[in-house]
Amino acid sequence: MKVIRTLTEYNQWHSTTDANAEIGFVPTMGALHQGHLSLIRQSTKENYLTVCSIYINPTQFDKKEDLIKYPKALKKDIALLKTTNCDVLFVPDDRQMYPEGEDLTRYEFDFSQIDTLLEGKHRIGHFRGVGIVVSKLFEMLKPTKAYLGEKDYQQLQIVKRLAVAMKLNLSVIGSLTTRESDGLAMSSRNLRLNQNERTEATFIYQMLQKAKEKYSKGETIATIQFSIIDKFNKHPSFKLDYFEIVHEETFLASGNKSNWRCFVAAFIGPVRLIDNMPLIA
Repeated sequence: MKVIRTLTEYNQWHSTTDANAEIGFVPTMGALHQGHLSLIRQSTKENYLTVCSIYINPTQFDKKEDLIKYPKALKKDIALLKTTNCDVLFVPDDRQMYPEGEDLTRYEFDFSQIDTLLEGKHRIGHFRGVGIVVSKLFEMLKPTKAYLGEKDYQQLQIVKRLAVAMKLNLSVIGSLTTRESDGLAMSSRNLRLNQNERTEATFIYQMLQKAKEKYSKGETIATIQFSIIDKFNKHPSFKLDYFEIVHEETFLASGNKSNWRCFVAAFIGPVRLIDNMPLIA
């Protein structure tokens, strides 16, 4: 696997590849786990070449302390990637991604208001930052397929809209959330949980399952939401940011009843975790 840190290096490598070769791309912020690696392995099966990026993007963090505390483990990440047949790891720095004096407005796109809901509502500017960095990476790396996990389902939909808005010959492929054996969604942020918090964190998955069970029994969306929110509010370890059930394409509380998905964001200690689950599998 080749580790590349500048666009110039990447272009030199890219010029030596077959111009028609399919390139799969997995964008990450590092602290890799099996969820990331499953995306890499899917890409290596479906493409001639696979590129992974590791870049902790400052423009998508609404709180500076969250950016500072984001887990960093580059040596471990490189060792893990070498087990997946990944061809290139792109590790740019801030100067590569955000040259001084650059006009970022050309990287701002219309996401049909879904960037203002759920995560967008609770993390102001988050999806603007996601749109900026992903569009830059798409321009730089020129992939033909991009792979993202459904754990960040709203982000996945944002990136799909981004590829269309940029008029790219690019398929954005979502992969099912990879979970621990106890159901907790794999996340780099899990590394910040202490042992007790890690044990308690499975409550999030349990509540998603409970919502799905209630829906299968015919309970109304409003009743389910009220019940789950109440359970979070009564749990001593959690501070709920939101629990909402919305249409999985519009992110509004209306639409085809077969496309409902529940979304949750909650703090356990200082760590904010998110997850989601379709109500009909």
